[in-house]
This record gives sequence, structure tokens and C-alpha cells, in this order.
Amino acid sequence: MRYYIIAGEASGDLHASNLMKELKQLDKMADFRCWGGDLMKAQSGQLVRHYKDLAFMGFVEVLMNIVTIIKNIKFCKRDIMQYKPNALILVDYPGFNMKIAGFAKKAGIKVFYHISPQVWAWKQGRVHKIKKFIDRMFVILPFEKDFYRRFDYNVDFIGHPLLDAITDLSGKIKNADFREVHGLDEKPIVAVLPGSRKQEIIKMLPVMLTVIEKFSDYQFVVAGVNSLPAEYYNNICKGYKVKLIFGNTYQLLANAKAALVTSGTATLETALFGVPEVVCYKGSPISFMLAKSLVKVKYISLVNLIMDKEVVKELIQQDFNSKNLTAELSKILADDTRIEMIHEFSKLEKMLGGSGASAKTAQMIIDSLK
Repeated sequence: MRYYIIAGEASGDLHASNLMKELKQLDKMADFRCWGGDLMKAQSGQLVRHYKDLAFMGFVEVLMNIVTIIKNIKFCKRDIMQYKPNALILVDYPGFNMKIAGFAKKAGIKVFYHISPQVWAWKQGRVHKIKKFIDRMFVILPFEKDFYRRFDYNVDFIGHPLLDAITDLSGKIKNADFREVHGLDEKPIVAVLPGSRKQEIIKMLPVMLTVIEKFSDYQFVVAGVNSLPAEYYNNICKGYKVKLIFGNTYQLLANAKAALVTSGTATLETALFGVPEVVCYKGSPISFMLAKSLVKVKYISLVNLIMDKEVVKELIQQDFNSKNLTAELSKILADDTRIEMIHEFSKLEKMLGGSGASAKTAQMIIDSLK
């Protein structure tokens, strides 16, 4: 069968690639055309657009790039019709994907959504379009099934695909070679995860780096993404004693004692590796004010949202500064706070439904197409 898959950021590339791998196990004739990244390409996907050219963050940034976004939507629609897929598989990235979903549904193409948009946080009105355009929705957070039930829409809870991704790497990434390969010393590691988009990194990383001089007994390592050049990070890190590692975020987390993390999927990844963290976020003032008026949740990190309480500290907007970051990092490096947070992380993992999310989704897609 022919599958057209759209993911718009690094985490979507990871989860889509794992789904593609499982689909190939069930469908030996599987053919993929996709929007995503290097991981999807490695699964024999014909890569149409790379997510590094698609990731626009915040209201203001989207408006500034609206012409590019509209051109991409028009191109995507033409490309789908030329490819004639048996199924369209959408991975998160709702602003773009929901527009494509409506088009594909009208064209008679079966539409699947792997990893629900966060409509429970804001734009709950999107649920009505989801019911209309999406043939089958796969959700990865335990509370999402109940949320959709309120709108009389049955969805499939598959568990979180991060559990599969981390399990696949278990035992392969925490070893002495990691420090040697990357030129690290024996000091405990503080991982710095500034995000995957340019807009995130330029706002987050400079503040994160300001705490380094206050923790001389630790070494700080920045997780770089392969879609951005080293020069981009080096310009920001200039003057700081910090290491930069590309494409090895999981290896870094497996060897870290603590982490400073930009809000997003990385907050959950960090927790699943059992690494105490401080969650950080800062956007443009206009984007933040608009988001604050629209968002309907108490927390911004997935860890706190799933646990429905403050497990990890969130430093948002004005609270995200060097003074507060120093104080919170000191806390999670202290034994009592570390032990308590790691204990909460173990509860979190149990709530996520176990492994096999990608395999379950692939089987359901194949069954639906039959």
C-alpha cells in the first residue's frame, strides 16, 4: 500500500519513523512519501519537505511566515493527488495537518491521526473538525481518551511511543565510551536541551548558559539538533565552558544527572530517563499573552499535565531568568529533591500504558484499510 505521512518537527520524525518500521513488518509492499526528517528518510521514505523548513513557533512567527505556509499547503495537496495514497497518516503538527485532513477526506482518502493535537489545551472547537475529517485517531496520553469521549468521539489509546524508542536504546547508550567519544571528563553532567526550532533556541539557550559559572563541579552539555549547523550554536555558546553534542540527545540524557529543558516533548523524554529537570519556556510577549488567554491547562510540561500536579518546576516567561534557574537547578541536584522527583517519574511511566504503541497503531491502520 501507499502511505503519505506528514510530521512537522523532530519528535514527529522519531514517532513517524517507528510507525513506518512497524508498517513495513505488516505490509511488505509498503511505499512511503513523507514530510518529516532524516529518521523517516532512513525508513525508505521519499522525503518531500524537511521539518527544519516547516517549524514556525508562536502566533507572531506564524504570521511572519504565512506566505510560505500557504504555499506549502497548496504544494502538499497537489503532491498527495499525484501520489494517490491508500492512506494519509498525520503526526501531531495540527495547524498544517488539519487543513490537509479536510482536503484528503473530501478526496476520498482514508485519514489517520497518530498523536492527537493538543486540543484539550486550547482550540477545543477543533474536535468537531477532527470528528468530521479523521477516520481514526490514536492518542498517547491517558487523559485524552476521556477528553474525546466528552465530545462523543471514540479514539484509541495506544500508550506513549517514547517508551518504545527508549526501550530500543536501553543498555546501548549508558556506557563509559560516551564520555570518551565526546571528550567529557568525570564530572557529573547537566544536560541542556534548548529545543529544536531556531526561535526556541535563540530565546532559551542564552539564559540557560548563564548558570554554568555557578556550578563548577558539573559539566554542561548542550543537545544540538542535526537540522541546524554547529555555527548557529557556537555563536550563542561563545565564551562559555560548555560541550555541544549533535543527534545524541538520548545518549546524553542516559548519562546526565540533571537537565534544563525547553517545554515540549523533551520534558517527557527527560523524565522517562529518570533525569531530574527544570522546565523552561519563553516566547515573544505578544505570542505569550495570546497563548495565556487561550490555553485551558494549568501546566505547560507534559510531565505535570499527565500527573496533574507540579512534579517538575516550570519557569515561564519573566520567571525564566538566571536567578530562578540557578535556584531550581541547585534543588534538583540535592539528594532529597532528586529522590522524590525520580520516584514521581516511575509513577508517570506506569501511567503511560506500556510499550508497543507503534506496533499497535500499525496493526490498527492495516486492519482499517482492509
